[in-house]
Amino acid sequence: MNIQSVAVFCGSQKGRNPVFTAHAIELAKLIAILKLKCIYGGSDKGLMGAIASTILENAGHVMGIIPELLIEWEHQHDGLTELAVVPDMHSRKKLMYERCDAAIVLPGGFGTLDELFEMLTWNQLKIHDKKIYVLNSDGYYNHLKNHLGVMQKEGFLYEGFDERICFCDTPIEIFNRIG
Repeated sequence: MNIQSVAVFCGSQKGRNPVFTAHAIELAKLIAILKLKCIYGGSDKGLMGAIASTILENAGHVMGIIPELLIEWEHQHDGLTELAVVPDMHSRKKLMYERCDAAIVLPGGFGTLDELFEMLTWNQLKIHDKKIYVLNSDGYYNHLKNHLGVMQKEGFLYEGFDERICFCDTPIEIFNRIG
């Protein structure tokens, strides 16, 4: 698969661990160096803002997709290469999936997990077959990875979860495995 664009799903907050922001910045620099188009949620806050601002500072291409109701809450990023304002969250996720060749998930909250699980579900249903990479910064997603193993062991998954999702400990590991 030839990867030209990646969707990045992450928090509109930075979280408490400084590794989260450091990894977001490192990932953003790699995206810019590799000349990949980044599609993300459109905010200038938290990890989302760190990703977009760093890519732009490194002459990269960033497309933000933000629902109307989040413009005030998340504060849209004003310096983006492209910005799409969509009517709702479902439209945001659908457009992000359509525009990307692969997805990268960083630490985040409910919205990030919603995006991850919707993408995994769409993979399972063969709506798309895009690989999903989870940046497990400082073990943030260890419990989730363990729970996916329980779901698999208990017979609730149609295939091994690692067929569609790849957990990586560093940003460089993602790009060593992408493709």
